[in-house]
Amino acid sequence: MEETVDQHMLRPAPGKESPDATPVHSPAGRSTLLDRRFGRDEITVVRHEITARLDVGLLADRLHGFVLAINEVITNAVLHAGGQGRIVLSLTGTTVCCTVTDSGPGIPEQFRRPPNVPEAFEVGGRGIWLAHQLCDDVTMATGPIGTTIELCMNLPGRNTLSGLVNESAAAG
Repeated sequence: MEETVDQHMLRPAPGKESPDATPVHSPAGRSTLLDRRFGRDEITVVRHEITARLDVGLLADRLHGFVLAINEVITNAVLHAGGQGRIVLSLTGTTVCCTVTDSGPGIPEQFRRPPNVPEAFEVGGRGIWLAHQLCDDVTMATGPIGTTIELCMNLPGRNTLSGLVNESAAAG
């Protein structure tokens, strides 16, 4: 059974609030906290908007890592995929997810799988690697008409399937 998130920890995106100030729920059972387009000059603004929408208590000490991973993905969209994209930050009872979509040419094959540690003097390749290090789940769909990357973090103290499996294995 999925737990609910405390309403005081949520800050819906402007224009996404319901009349009673609770988050708008998407059909998939997610609350949308932020849904906006971004461009080259808005990376810092988007990073601050994400931080403002997520109460520190929601992800505890993992908040800054999650924001850093998102920053890397939106920076990649700006640098390698036409200079703009769309970001959707959403919440379920057990996870917070960020989906970044662009209309670029797709991610080259060598960056599509969970990457190895980049070499010290290698140019590029750290953004996706870092996202894999900082997030609980990273999914990617890419092709010649664009890329969608979803970054998810499990909420501390929430029952997730992977958490239950890991707790069960540790106890046995």
